[in-house]
Amino acid sequence: MSAKKRFRFFSSDITFDAVNSVLLILVFLVVAYPLYYIVIASFSAPELVLNGRITLFPQGFQLDSYVRVFENPDILRGYWNSIMYTVVGTAINLLVTLPAAYAMSRSDLRGRTFFTLFFAFTMFFGGGLIPTFLVVQQLGLLNTFWVMVIPGALSVWNMLICRNFFQTNIPSELLEVSQMDGCTNRTFFIKVVLPLSKAIIAVMVLFYAVGHWNSFFNALIYLRDDALMPLQMVLRRLLVMAQPDPAMGADMMEDWVRMMMEVEMLRYALVVVASVPVLILYPFVQKHFVQGVMIGSIKG
Repeated sequence: MSAKKRFRFFSSDITFDAVNSVLLILVFLVVAYPLYYIVIASFSAPELVLNGRITLFPQGFQLDSYVRVFENPDILRGYWNSIMYTVVGTAINLLVTLPAAYAMSRSDLRGRTFFTLFFAFTMFFGGGLIPTFLVVQQLGLLNTFWVMVIPGALSVWNMLICRNFFQTNIPSELLEVSQMDGCTNRTFFIKVVLPLSKAIIAVMVLFYAVGHWNSFFNALIYLRDDALMPLQMVLRRLLVMAQPDPAMGADMMEDWVRMMMEVEMLRYALVVVASVPVLILYPFVQKHFVQGVMIGSIKG
């Protein structure tokens, strides 16, 4: 390669890398600034936030908003409910997803193709909201703790990811050797398959836990008791309260502004507090995350 061609080659690489770097930095700023703004607004005086005077740094630094969050009984109850829904719901998800995925990964399962198509069908077609509501009502789950964890016990997409993982990483020869030693299918799954599947289990924990923690639609549709409401519904109520009524008079608008000062004390701090559990969970599963997803997506 001549020196001229070599120079063109390297210069084109440098240009490509520079353009990519600039674009990635811009994307990062667009994504990161709203998150950063929420954090600095939670430490700023609410009147300054309402007046739009917060841009890059906190103004009127205060911690009263976080004190109000942890003193509010509705928020604490919603926080506890979300924790319980996340822990119990994720446990049920794993108890259903992992055995189903392992069974679907076995080549000796009769009707495996039929069951795969049967599960896949539900990814594209559903009964709709009203039939689902009627089923939940007939099962006696309406306005109970279990309505938040039972209807979504299985995610077909996650089950297929686990199935592909088992097919790729659990060789059939290992099962044959275990069966020669008198190992049953249940014992093989518990003592061999699960210990070898820590990566995909960590990924499933993250997927399901984040889904439960952020879930509010089921609570909006199926729950009526405030004592059962998750944290996301409390946050939604605060956001709805932030919307003024166009028909308000001057006196009512003043009352609304005073109320908004109280709401502003809670809103941004509550968003930060609601994000903490996910931020704590992610570092523990991050090392398994890429490995579990990539290995589970090689073979379909």
